[in-house]
Amino acid sequence: MKRIHLLLQLIIAFLLTLPTGVGAQIAKKIRVVVLTDIEADPDDTESMIRFLTYCNQWDVEGLIAVTSIHQKTRVAPESILKVLDAYNKVQSNLLKHEAGYPTALALKAKVKHGLATYGMAGVGEGHDSEGSELIVNALKKPDTRPIWFVVWGGPNTLAQALWKIKSTMPEAEAEKIYKKVRIYTISDQDDSGPWIRKTFPSIFFIVTPGYNYTRATWLGISFGMPGSDKEVVSAEWLARNIQQGHGPLGAAYPDVAYGMEGDTPSFLNLISNGLSDPEHPDYGGWGGRYEFYLPPFEDSNVGAFRRENWPQDQPETRPIWTNAIDSVVSPIDKIAYASNQATIWRWRTDFQNDFAARMLWTTKSYQECNHPPVPRLAYGDRLSVKSGEQFHLSAAGTTDPDGDSMSYLWFQYPEAGTYKGHVSVAPYASNLYDVPVTAPQVDSPVTIHFILKVTDKGTPPLARYKRVIVTVLPK
Repeated sequence: MKRIHLLLQLIIAFLLTLPTGVGAQIAKKIRVVVLTDIEADPDDTESMIRFLTYCNQWDVEGLIAVTSIHQKTRVAPESILKVLDAYNKVQSNLLKHEAGYPTALALKAKVKHGLATYGMAGVGEGHDSEGSELIVNALKKPDTRPIWFVVWGGPNTLAQALWKIKSTMPEAEAEKIYKKVRIYTISDQDDSGPWIRKTFPSIFFIVTPGYNYTRATWLGISFGMPGSDKEVVSAEWLARNIQQGHGPLGAAYPDVAYGMEGDTPSFLNLISNGLSDPEHPDYGGWGGRYEFYLPPFEDSNVGAFRRENWPQDQPETRPIWTNAIDSVVSPIDKIAYASNQATIWRWRTDFQNDFAARMLWTTKSYQECNHPPVPRLAYGDRLSVKSGEQFHLSAAGTTDPDGDSMSYLWFQYPEAGTYKGHVSVAPYASNLYDVPVTAPQVDSPVTIHFILKVTDKGTPPLARYKRVIVTVLPK
């Protein structure tokens, strides 16, 4: 039976990778370019290893070594290549579990570097690099899919590419290219991020502005916020589940210095798990939730993070995707916490278990490993009902590729919808795949987001999701 499930997975994954024809109509892979100040901190190497265990889900178009506030005069593409050497030893085993993992040789061809120059000093006439040229060429391809630039250091190599496009192309053509750009930067690690936001007001940009990391959403990945699952980001958990006895890729995962994988939130919402929609950061997902607004100015060059050479912060000039607050009842202490970091740490146990499972995939057979369940929705993911009307949320047809028993949980995600009131799905929500819900009374149309979480009982237990958006109309 497992062989049949594996064959079906391989066929579906193959169809999804086809550039034309039926498979291309089913789904298209997301295009991704990574900009990393690898070697400034071990966390870039950690994030790169996690990234590679999911890279079959994306078209990886570039892995670019760049500078940052933490590493101003050095770029280290050789360190990316070193991680790819470890990936090369496990890529064939990963293919036993899911199709689409590119060869290390193919990824090595995408490794480039920006200038070993900090910030806007590396932007303008005469500052092209192999990294910026890769970006220009990728954006100019006759491919309408957006490109996600996940920026783990400073974005000045991307800024140079955008400067060149702006300087060498007619405005109308350049604007079409800007519409393909999606940027997520891990705070502002040089002054080119603010420049991009001001110079290209139409570009999609996710960031907690400024250098002061204490306000950043991405801290929810691993820092010990009250209510968060601290055990799954501990040194002991990482040694047991990622580093030790997990083959060459696990052995390449360094010990944590400041915080585990601070850059990983930049791509967590790009993972296909049924929860997030990359084009809608306000929906929320493993990588956090973000809202589109003009944030008030806050001077980030203060306190413990003060830098003598940090340029003076400037107010934002247009709305961006930035910090949003979720109220989350912690599974650890059952207390409700509200913060922007909670938009990430609420999923921490799930995404850590998922990573642990993929690390097992690097060395073990299909039969020895766990694989995520496949949720189904009996009534689709968009419903329209009237005030006071009862409707059903049903996960009928949900399966697990390993034949594992599964647990079901339905819950409302109030911050993601326009209706902020509470809609009860209890006591039916826990462990029932089909639950009745009564629509609230409303005076104007509202949306309510319901999340189905299906967790199998494999080792480690893996979760997948479906989101149902219900539009409630007044009678």
